[in-house]
Formats: sequence, C-alpha cells, structure tokens
Amino acid sequence: MSKTLSIVIPAYNEGPTIHFILDKVRAVVLNGDLQKEIIIVNDCSTDDTETAIQRYQQENPDFNIQYYKHEVNKGKGAALHTGIREATGDYVIIQDADLEYDPEEYNILLKPVLDEVADVVYGSRFMGGKPHRILFFWHSIGNKFLTFLSNAMTNLNLTDMETCYKLFRRETIQSLQLKEQRFGFEPEVTAKIARIPGIRIYEVGISYYGRTYAEGKKINWKDGFRAIYCILKYNL
Repeated sequence: MSKTLSIVIPAYNEGPTIHFILDKVRAVVLNGDLQKEIIIVNDCSTDDTETAIQRYQQENPDFNIQYYKHEVNKGKGAALHTGIREATGDYVIIQDADLEYDPEEYNILLKPVLDEVADVVYGSRFMGGKPHRILFFWHSIGNKFLTFLSNAMTNLNLTDMETCYKLFRRETIQSLQLKEQRFGFEPEVTAKIARIPGIRIYEVGISYYGRTYAEGKKINWKDGFRAIYCILKYNL
C-alpha cells in the first residue's frame, strides 16, 4: 500500500502567485511511490487568494487539494496548526505559498525518513551547494543568532532552525500541543520536538529563492524579537 505526503500550505494574500507553487507541487514525482495530499489554509486573505485556489481546484479535479479558510486572520502559525490537524498522510511537510522554497527538493527531505533513519528532517538554507538568492545581511545574521540561541537551549546542532522546510512523521507532529499563532511556530516546534525521547532529527541542504518586501515578504524585525521570546519560553 502506497504512503502519502501531506503538504501543508499556509496562504495569506498570495492570489497572484499561488497557482505557480501549486503547479510546482503538482509536477513533483515523489520517491517511494508516495502520493500527495495538498492542504491549503487561507488565513483570511483580503485579496483573491480564495478565488485563485477554487479556480485551480476546478481546473485540476484530479489533484488532491483540501481547502480550509480562517474566518479571521490568525497568523501563519495558526494556519499551520489547522493544516497539521487536518493532515492524514504518513508524513507532513510545510510549504510556504510563495516561491522561496522549491518543491522539487521534497525527495531530498524524504530520503532520511524513507530510509528509516529519521523522524524529522529540516531543510537548511545554509548548508550544501544549492542556489541561494543573495538578499539581506541582517536577516542572515538574525537567522544565525536565533539558530544559535535555539541550539544552546535544545542541545541540537541545527544550522537553520527558522527554515520553512520541515518534514515530520505525521504522528510525531500531531502529538505536539502547539500554541504559537504567528512566526513563533519555528522555535516552538523545534523546542518541543527536541524534548521527545529518542527522536531522530536530520538536516539536509536545500536551495533558497528569497523574496524582497516589494515581492511580498512578510516577516519583520518584530517577529525576530518574538522568536527570541519563544526560544526562552519553550525551553526554560
């Protein structure tokens, strides 16, 4: 019996671009004869995101898309909570609706779990020889500082705690009581995963096609301070 990868896509005001990421997800052929379950959570977008998703569903009726919508804007973390809760696949991966991360690399993250050596796999933007768009110096410093602080508290040696690409066995991620509703999801899930006895965490190198703020990037310096708070809150 074939297994399934649940792909959780939080979306907020991604109407003009969401079909691009869905095309990329659709085109990927997964190793191990895995099937795909697409879970899109619209976090009360104010643009035509919902119309774009519904149109895509109508044009691709054979593509397994499960669509959920928040009636009020709750934040990326809350959208992820909804998607994770609704996932039914054997594995769960987080996919942003923008074009910063490449679905062609799902198989890189899947390999350690399919080889039965990992329960959780992080895709690192800071290791390996994949393409990386050159953007913001202070963002990179901030990311490295947050990863360092998280590692100091969890005793892990990750190179990219803040990465979007995290792949979990479904029973592992659904066993966690997650609370952070905005961008505090990454340090919270890392802290709680690290506390699971015998958990096997791997990291693989991925590419990164970062966006500028003009292109729709949403995270800002306030989210960095929230991340520091979350690292301390969920590790002490």
